[in-house]
Amino acid sequence: MTKPWDTTSEQLLRELAPQVLGAVARRFRDFVSAEDAVQEAMIAAFTQWPQEGIPDNPRGWLIQVASRRLTDQARSEIARRERETAAAMEAEIMAPAVDIESDMDPDDTLILLFMCCHPALTSSSAIALTLRAVGGLTTAEIASAFLVPEATMAQRISRAKQSIKVSGVPFRLPSPQERAERSPAVLHVLYLIFNEGYASSVGAHLQRLDLAREAIRLTRCAKTLLPGNEEVAGLLALMLLTDARRAARTGPDEELVPLTKQDRTLWDQGQISEGIELLTAALSKGSVGLYQLQAAIAAVHDEAARVEDTDWPQILALYQLLKRVSPSPMVTLNHAIAAAMVHGPSKGLELLRTLDTDARLAGHYRLDAVRAHLLEMTGDYEGAIKHYRIAASRTTSIPEQNYLMTQAARLGDNTRGS
Repeated sequence: MTKPWDTTSEQLLRELAPQVLGAVARRFRDFVSAEDAVQEAMIAAFTQWPQEGIPDNPRGWLIQVASRRLTDQARSEIARRERETAAAMEAEIMAPAVDIESDMDPDDTLILLFMCCHPALTSSSAIALTLRAVGGLTTAEIASAFLVPEATMAQRISRAKQSIKVSGVPFRLPSPQERAERSPAVLHVLYLIFNEGYASSVGAHLQRLDLAREAIRLTRCAKTLLPGNEEVAGLLALMLLTDARRAARTGPDEELVPLTKQDRTLWDQGQISEGIELLTAALSKGSVGLYQLQAAIAAVHDEAARVEDTDWPQILALYQLLKRVSPSPMVTLNHAIAAAMVHGPSKGLELLRTLDTDARLAGHYRLDAVRAHLLEMTGDYEGAIKHYRIAASRTTSIPEQNYLMTQAARLGDNTRGS
């Protein structure tokens, strides 16, 4: 019996892709070939499922199709080898088919996550590869997250795959020591997957709930595997405190609703309570990391019943500490906003000027969007309109484009009416 194809079916395939890749890579111990096989299985599903319906066990179906492709490859390889080599390989590769259900690891996706963050890869390559294999992000989306050209990211991912292929990385859950060593890269990957889910960098939708939910699920699993790592708890708290606002972030037509205009009664109080509890417990342990600090900032926003109640001096102090713990252009950008809210927009604009020569933000829409907002606060509407329009031209998110152009149009109407 099959299930009909509907609008949620493509989302189902995206969610299953990393799970299937994990299962196939573990079984055949060849990441690169497994990824190719899974891609073919996905194409087959896109072709067949709309006509034939979704199988009762879609994950098992995808694993079978991908496994069959790899088995056919093995047969072809064996046929080309000498008889004695073929016989030896057949004993291992051509063993009787393994039952799909019994061959499943409790969480192949999490194993895949740690495998892609293997020390054989550079940190940036490991993160990029994992975002592709586990997060299902496109090369363009990953490039946007890293603030690099798409061609550069494509080369980085290709090199990472080749490194995995030649390194002979075992597909297994790493030891406790290995988990601790790889945890920074794993947490950064989960953070980026969540960010892409919460605010999609490309396309017609502001949010990709499948990515955000999977990032939260995997972070919960990582917390179980790394019980003494308070940054995992901090990251989970950050995700929950941020995701709690999801229902208020879009209007009836999926238009972007900024934090200052959101209906705070729509915020998920259960997630906020859990996030604050996790954060409080993590902070009580002493050492404070970048995810805990970001979670603390999110908590200050979430605890304000009205936008006017936001404790901006506390947020500014947290950003100043975050700049010392983990400096980055995005942290400086957000620090500028907090400074503007405490000391006035001129102070924020002054801090933004330090980013004008930062190559990582050159051409990034958020720098122009923030500058436009601060210029509007100063009353420089012409300058604000200019930068709202520049920002709109630079983002590939349609909801962001629409919002920024609406802001420019609003200021234009006000200017003409004055």
